Amino acid sequence: VQLQASGGGLVQVGGSLRLSCAASGRTFSNSKMGWFRQAPGKGRELVAEMSSGTSTNYADSVKGRFTISRNNAQNTVYLQMNSLKPEDTAVYFCAATLSYSSTYRYWGQGTEVTVSS
Repeated sequence: VQLQASGGGLVQVGGSLRLSCAASGRTFSNSKMGWFRQAPGKGRELVAEMSSGTSTNYADSVKGRFTISRNNAQNTVYLQMNSLKPEDTAVYFCAATLSYSSTYRYWGQGTEVTVSS
């Protein structure tokens, strides 16, 4: 099983980025998928997650700016990030649970997002 995250980069304050995470090795249509981030010197935190249906959950710090979506047919999850702020600078990781589980089991390698002011 592999989760491959991509789409990170350097962007100015107020800009946008779209992260993608392609999963392979098994289907995740019945799994929760999410995005986490880890800023320098800080712990990993949940950014957004989406159930196998349409239920979503966002960190308060990104509500109204970030949108998570998924394409189960392509085993892919996305994170659209708008109105980026310097405090969004972090390595972003995608993750997936086992089917019908709430515990994240599979993790991608991370993609770095840097927001410059």
